[in-house]
Amino acid sequence: MGLALAETAELHQSRRRAGRPPQALLSSARITKAALKLISHDGYKGLTMAALARSLNVAPSALYNHVRSKQDVLLLVEDHLMGRVNVSAFATEPWDAAVASWARSYRDVFAAHLPLIPVIALLPVTNAPATITMYEAVTNGFLRAGWAPESVIDAVVALESFIYGSAYDVNAPADIFDAGTLAPQAPHFSEAVEQRGVGACAAAARSNDADAAFTLGLKAMIAGLAATLGPGTV
Repeated sequence: MGLALAETAELHQSRRRAGRPPQALLSSARITKAALKLISHDGYKGLTMAALARSLNVAPSALYNHVRSKQDVLLLVEDHLMGRVNVSAFATEPWDAAVASWARSYRDVFAAHLPLIPVIALLPVTNAPATITMYEAVTNGFLRAGWAPESVIDAVVALESFIYGSAYDVNAPADIFDAGTLAPQAPHFSEAVEQRGVGACAAAARSNDADAAFTLGLKAMIAGLAATLGPGTV
């Protein structure tokens, strides 16, 4: 009888141990991954706390133990994406080359997450460590190149505006400038569209029209910023 009771107790204890997860059910990384998946499938409006909890197969109360609000979730997402932007060139390359490398990486990260651009572009960086680290590296690169501190953030914001727009352009349809049956009413525009990438402009290596426009615009912005706000300017 005693042996049977002991075996029953041991079996019960074994079942309890087997039912316990080997690690915490939720983590910031899991929440971030699930939020990104929701947004990619359903857009920003598809990201709700209820939908996020369902996608994680947990009760909303469990989710609220890790994040207080949708704003907290967005902060995790922002920090995850900004942490993927490559800023390493600012430590090794001249300023203009470093800016070009950073801007291209930044564009590529957000070109893969378009629904988040209108949100993250307006989201404060408060308490986002990877985001702050990214901006610190960029700022240090500007300062080492001789930029005045009061000019750095304006230049970065101007570049970001261009970067976010370029991320949209990566996803634009190939025929976005096709005038269709209205081509006769806009002959010069239509001809320019047909000639895009032909002749001298095609000499530079480029994978597509969006990349060509990005390269051209970024080169012009870097030169323009250096001329108007850079070291030695008034």
